[in-house]
Amino acid sequence: MLKFSFLINPISGGGQGKSILKFVPEIMQSMGFENSEWKAELTDGKRLREQIREVAEKTETLIAVGGDGTMSTMLSVMLESGLAEKVRLGLIPLGTGNDLARVLNLYDTFVNKGLLFLVRRLVQAKHRPFDIWKVNGKFVLANYFSSGIDARIAHDFNADRASGKVSSTSVIANKLHYVRRFFADRRHCLGNAKLKFLTQDGIWQEEDVSGFRTVIVGNIPSFASGANPFDGGDMADGLLEVVPVPNMNSFFGALALGTVPLLGKIYKRCFLKTHHAKEIILQTSEEEFHQLDGDDLTRRVGSEIHIEFGSRVQMLTLEPGIKIG
Repeated sequence: MLKFSFLINPISGGGQGKSILKFVPEIMQSMGFENSEWKAELTDGKRLREQIREVAEKTETLIAVGGDGTMSTMLSVMLESGLAEKVRLGLIPLGTGNDLARVLNLYDTFVNKGLLFLVRRLVQAKHRPFDIWKVNGKFVLANYFSSGIDARIAHDFNADRASGKVSSTSVIANKLHYVRRFFADRRHCLGNAKLKFLTQDGIWQEEDVSGFRTVIVGNIPSFASGANPFDGGDMADGLLEVVPVPNMNSFFGALALGTVPLLGKIYKRCFLKTHHAKEIILQTSEEEFHQLDGDDLTRRVGSEIHIEFGSRVQMLTLEPGIKIG
């Protein structure tokens, strides 16, 4: 049984994955690990799920090197294979949004201190419980789900990238194109839509969200590259945070003020309502736009989205101020 395995997405971060593969042996050797105690390999898109399962079955801690999408696929395999509660998981963030890495205190460490520092911290890091959720029984939610204008922007961005309109692989270029997509899609809102959710008290409630700009469902306090529209919540409490956003002022306020201490909390308490839910059913039109952890789910989930608890994994997390021995 290996102590650590690294699965590296070669195209994440503008191709940084291939460079990281070259440095991992030196880093692990400097930490005193024998070659027999760890392994690192590039992911193979054609057999990614099979690859993840094969590696997970032979390791104690599996570290994804890539974006939120890479980790989402890994969590999906963990859930369906029954390995979710047996293998500790870590992340080296190379994506565009990196929302999960932000809340695990990994993103700033990687950006400010670099790869060597982060890997040294990760192999000594503590782990914490982390909820994962099932969407329509086959997709896994780790970070967030949304239906509405933000999902429309993500859909159109992915379409532009697939058609070659987004030629650069840099994170900054991607974010700038997201801004352009926002102005192009700014009039989008939900059609006929109904939200049902099971409260923590075991009571089903219903809300008509027809004409709303979006409905955001969060498992972590980070959305769309670090915004936080959620009031309260915990990543291991068996609850999701659900925020119906009625208009653009509320949408902008949530994105701009959500992370501001005190002011953000006051804004969300007064102008946005967060529901804490054990289970969710969202009914929309067949043509509505949906996204899951930043990936486009449009026309892949039908007109009814059912989100329920899946399992709990152990995620490596860094606490601020921990020193390396």
